[in-house]
Order: sequence, then structure tokens, then C-alpha cells
Amino acid sequence: MKTQLIEEAYRIARERYAAVGVDTDEALEKLQRVSLSLHCWQADDVTGFENRGGELTGGIQATGNYPGKARNVEELRADILKAASYIPGTHRLNLHEIYGEFGGEKVDRNEVEVKHFAGWIEWARAHGMKLDFNSTSFSHPKSGSLSLSNPDPEIREFWIEHTRRCRAIAEAMGEAQGDPCIMNLWVHDGSKDLTVNRMLYRELLRDSLDRIFEQKYDHMKDCIESKVFGIGLESYTVGSNDFYIGYGASRGKIVTLDTGHFHPTELVADKLSSLLLFTPEVMLHVSRPVRWDSDHVTIMNDDTLELCKEIVRCDALDRVHIGLDYFDASINRIGAYVIGSRATQKCMMQALLEPLAKLRAYEADGQGFERLALLEESKSLPWNAVWDMFCLKNDVPVGEEFIADVQRYEAEVTSKR
Repeated sequence: MKTQLIEEAYRIARERYAAVGVDTDEALEKLQRVSLSLHCWQADDVTGFENRGGELTGGIQATGNYPGKARNVEELRADILKAASYIPGTHRLNLHEIYGEFGGEKVDRNEVEVKHFAGWIEWARAHGMKLDFNSTSFSHPKSGSLSLSNPDPEIREFWIEHTRRCRAIAEAMGEAQGDPCIMNLWVHDGSKDLTVNRMLYRELLRDSLDRIFEQKYDHMKDCIESKVFGIGLESYTVGSNDFYIGYGASRGKIVTLDTGHFHPTELVADKLSSLLLFTPEVMLHVSRPVRWDSDHVTIMNDDTLELCKEIVRCDALDRVHIGLDYFDASINRIGAYVIGSRATQKCMMQALLEPLAKLRAYEADGQGFERLALLEESKSLPWNAVWDMFCLKNDVPVGEEFIADVQRYEAEVTSKR
């Protein structure tokens, strides 16, 4: 009975959208091809499996202590598969270096090898999930306030070697899966208080990056990510947005835009059309900042909706990669995965259903009233009926049905950890 209601609602929605020149079947097909890169660190609060212990450092912080977080690789994988079962479509998994399988051995960051991720490569192949990767500069005795921009040659060399090895791991992942592994490079480098040698640290970071990227690879893509500030590093960030835009444009690298890494009044969506003119591709890390870079679970808000709309308006679905990057430890972590992923997909669904051709015609003719009127009216078009059909076609729960299943998994699995 419910299936019939969904199908009937979709038929009506298809006719309604056709009246404004939108093909809902085409929108469904396009969304099917959009893969999110699910972040492994939501499942365990960015702890990783280095067997090192200690607190999270490097300007980031996970808040909350909800019971049931993943404690090892097996639990992490089980949680990710459970979350993915509620998310329509085929998606990727984004790993940080600290999530390698080290077998109880102490492997320092400048010693990590492909073999430490061989299990992940096989697991991903078995479950049809392609991998992305990240170097990890935080939560380490040599992290401090500066890593790749550290004036101490020994510390800087340590992190250069670490990042080189991470690129080699990403290359192996990309080759194994027959699709480029996207490797993101973010370092926390900065200063808590006033800085009088900004140029020096940025010169060091530029030179470190140049050395890291000397080795050319065919099966991975490099991304560089900026930030405004970090906790305990509020006054100065070496890898600022200006720095990485200049570096990315001059070196042909992908620039990562994290929606939590900008001033609260900045519209990240507005940056896409500029970046896409000068860089080959763009990587997005989607989260929800609340007053600061708090990495709350992504919801269907204006910021995420405008971001997705701009991707579609720029005809850049094949040039913009979408990853999630939040770590809320205050709620059920599997539920957090599902909420954030589906919210991002709902925003993309609405973006794909925007009556863009008619809106652009109004704009080209200088019909400002008509353009604004249609933008407003399109907000109440029955996009949710198309979304429900997308879930139905992908055999995942429609609407709030997943809540009970997540609760059941908590009762049977995570609550017993």
C-alpha cells in the first residue's frame, strides 16, 4: 500500500515539474550517479587505531560521549555498512591515515605503508565501496602547533615523509579500485596568539608541498584544504583560504572547501564558480558549523542547499566531489551518518529539480520579478515525492522508517560495547 502511495505521489510530482520544464526521471538518474564520500571518523570520534592513546589535538575537537562508539576496525566497518544500508545510492569511504591496520605494532606516521591498508582495499572491493584518503598531522607527539611549516627541519621532514607515504597509499588504493583515490591534505598549522613571521611559515609550507608533490601519480588526485582557525590556534592559520587558492591555481591542484572552515557570514556556494574557472576540480567537506567550526551533523539547511544548487548551476557534477566531515559524539553515531548523508542528498535532489532553464530565460531577459517569483514558488514544488521515489528505487527506508532500525542496532550491538 505504501509503495502505491509513493508511486502515485511521484506521478503527480512528475507532471507538476514537467509544467515548469523539469524532467524528474532525469533528476533521479543524475542523483543516482552522485557518490558521497562517507567519513570514517564519525564512527569513533576521530580516534583511529594507532594504539597510541591520548587526546585529540591539532586544533580540532569532538564533543560528547554518547555510548557505543567503534573501538576497532571490525566495529568501524560494521557501523559504516549499517549506515550505508539506509543511504540511497552507491558511495565511497574516506579514510584518515590513523585508521590503518597496524596489528598492535607501533608504526610511526613516517613509516606507514600500503600494507597497513591492504585489508581496507580488500574490504572495500568486497562491498563495492571505493576509497578516498587523508594524511593525518594532528594528535601526535610531533604535531605541536606547526607541522609542514615548522622551522625545525627534523619535524618538517617527518611530516613531509608522512605525507609522501600517504600519497603512495592513495595511489595504491586508486589503482586497485580502478578509480582515482582522492587524497586530502589538511594541516592544522597556526598560532594561538599574535604572529610576526607569517611569511616565513607560509614559505615553508609552500616548499614542503612542492617537495611532497614532486612524485607524479596516475591513480590518485591531490586536494589541499584551508581553515580559518583551530581550537588553541585562533590567531593565525598558515594554510589559509588565500594561500591554498593561490597554491591550487598555480600548481593545478584541487582545492577543498570545508563548509565549517570559513567566517559565519561567508557563503561557501559563491566560491564554486570562481574556483572552477582556475582549478581542475573542487572537493567539498560538508558539515554544519554552529557559532564556530563545531562539525555538527549536516542538515537540510540553506547553506547546504545553496551549495548543491551552485554545483548544478555550474554544470559541475563531474568536477565537484562531495565528502562529509562532521564528528558529533553527542548522538547515535550511525544515526548521525544517515541524517547528514540523506540531508545532503535531499539538497542535491532539490538542486537537480530546480527549473533552471526557465529561471535563466527570465534572467537573460531582465525579468527580475519573474525570476524571484519562480525561485520562491519552486521551494514548494513536491520535491519530497521525488526523493521518496529515489529511496524506493534504491530499496532503502523511505521517510523516518530508518529510525527504528537504528534504534534496534543500538540495542543489539553498539550498546553492548
